[in-house]
Amino acid sequence: MAGGQGPGRVLVAGVSGVVGFAAARRFAAQGWEVLGLSRRKPDRLPSEVRHLAVDLADPASVAAVAGDLAGVTHLMYAALYEKPGLYAGWREHDQMERNRLMLANLFEPLAAGGALRHVSLLQGTKAYGAHIHPITIPARERQPRDDHENFYWLQEDHLRAAAAVHGFRFTIFRPQLIFGDVTGADSVLCWQTGYPFSVNLGRGYPRYNPGPNAVRSCTAHYVQEYRPSGTVITPRMNCYWRPG
Repeated sequence: MAGGQGPGRVLVAGVSGVVGFAAARRFAAQGWEVLGLSRRKPDRLPSEVRHLAVDLADPASVAAVAGDLAGVTHLMYAALYEKPGLYAGWREHDQMERNRLMLANLFEPLAAGGALRHVSLLQGTKAYGAHIHPITIPARERQPRDDHENFYWLQEDHLRAAAAVHGFRFTIFRPQLIFGDVTGADSVLCWQTGYPFSVNLGRGYPRYNPGPNAVRSCTAHYVQEYRPSGTVITPRMNCYWRPG
């Protein structure tokens, strides 16, 4: 915390998402001073978490809160831009560039503050090319970088270059699936029983084995939901394994 009280001052980027929301709650429970950054404030965000409404794709929006970021010692970066249709957007250059830009815009004021000690960055199985081709099972972080275009690489290269200049340390996480209890998040994950068996929600039950070269396919759409607070638009995502 500022003034040496507590573990430190942590900024959670993407606090309205599944990962960011859970991280903010855990940091707050452990006595950290927590700043939560997203375009909208999520429901049930703990009162100990100070929310900053920011559009990371807009440099002016980030600059407007630069003073609030002074003294941040740790960054948990879980912000994400996805396009309608989701799966196809993973291969499109404008989606990749926007995600790179969001991280770069946030790093400018943090690096200028000089207090940053550690950055945690979220990736996933797209790092292994799971959305493009069959992957080696089990996938390991120590494997060479898979040769395909991916905003993960753009963000990671920016992070490594900044760390070499400013001297902070970093950790990159690559979970396959994450579940949480945040409401209104842009990414909604499906329930699966684990590789190689999965519940094919689009083609019925029981379980099936897609084979050793399986590729996970996903579709997404938006639906209206009626809640006591009013009508909201929420995403729905369906994934299943298909033979490679």
